[in-house]
Amino acid sequence: MAVQNRQILVQTTERTDIVDLTGHVDRKVRESNVQNGSVTLFIPGSTASLTTIEFESGVVNDLKRAIERIAPEDIFYEHNQRWGDGNGYSHVRAAILGPSLHIPIIDGKMTLGTWQQIVLLDFDNRPRKRRIVVQITGEKGT
Repeated sequence: MAVQNRQILVQTTERTDIVDLTGHVDRKVRESNVQNGSVTLFIPGSTASLTTIEFESGVVNDLKRAIERIAPEDIFYEHNQRWGDGNGYSHVRAAILGPSLHIPIIDGKMTLGTWQQIVLLDFDNRPRKRRIVVQITGEKGT
């Protein structure tokens, strides 16, 4: 059983930037030569999340609006009062969606659905350089 640690670096914009990571992750999985196992993705930090979605503009915009309804940017957050950085909403949004994903690898490929892509959601109120930890575990091919 092999364990490989990789990373993906992504520059984001501000306020609910949604970035498709599927190609980046797929490349890491192929480079690993793992045939059967899994890939775990983790975003260090408390203002970003990882999930899957059909990455097309309609669904992306629907998701942004849904997140705004769940944790609106323009309501009172104690975090803002305490720290004065105005990103209390981003911490709440990230906590709701979570920082990690776990995807099985079968026959050298991630088991994503036909219309399912891996996305980073950066909720912070300023552009960020994000690091995604990629840990690939499993049996290598011959």
